[in-house]
Amino acid sequence: MPAPTAKKVEADFNTDPAIPLPEPGQDEELLLDAPDLPDDPDMILQRVEDDHSAEMIVDEEDRPRFAPGNDVNVSSSKSDTRRIPISTHRFTPLKNAWVSVYTPLVQHLKLQVRMNPHRRLVELRTSQHTTEDGALQRGEDFIRAFNLGFEVDDAIALLRMDDIYIETFEIKDVRQVMGKDAQSRAIGRIAGKDGKTKFAIENASRTRLSVNDSKISILGNFQSIKLARSSIVSLILGKPPSKVYGNLRTVAARQKERF
Repeated sequence: MPAPTAKKVEADFNTDPAIPLPEPGQDEELLLDAPDLPDDPDMILQRVEDDHSAEMIVDEEDRPRFAPGNDVNVSSSKSDTRRIPISTHRFTPLKNAWVSVYTPLVQHLKLQVRMNPHRRLVELRTSQHTTEDGALQRGEDFIRAFNLGFEVDDAIALLRMDDIYIETFEIKDVRQVMGKDAQSRAIGRIAGKDGKTKFAIENASRTRLSVNDSKISILGNFQSIKLARSSIVSLILGKPPSKVYGNLRTVAARQKERF
């Protein structure tokens, strides 16, 4: 480092006379002499080969441009499996109605079905013949509906229609403080004498009900489930069945006028 008192030497910025300086109009001449670019921007793209001999299109700013992707049929390349557990009290009815259970799964959804009696399971698997993407989920919903207590003819609506759902709730979800006697009376009020109340709710709301101990399941579309659930909740809370029937008739008449 030079001393602070040293004499400052100015740098010589004079250029070497041997190097020619550009003339004022030389830039314009260079632009005029440049090769003409094509009008089509796709002609500017360059093809670059990587180490794996795969072609990738790169534009003038070195940004890759990829071709649109193609749909891949996942069902043909990989088979998925679902295992649905069956309750103890529903396994014997499943054995008796096994032909009616697996026939729509195989013929309509093109699934492979197997019953595992040792583990009390129903196993579903896609195959190369399965064409629908949601076939496995539909089959699982169908088996779960049968396990909840619905008949095969009612549960098969899940396979044929898209707007059919299942809603399940328990009596304690409506009224938490309830003894066993009160709970039994609530179940009796929902079923009615010889099942008349249950059938009346099903016919008015166009749903199917399944009462399994304290668990209640409703099968139908969104509006129908809402109507049936409100009627069942009213019965659990102690509303007279006559008023529930009246509300059902009123709402059912409104729905008919609407549609």
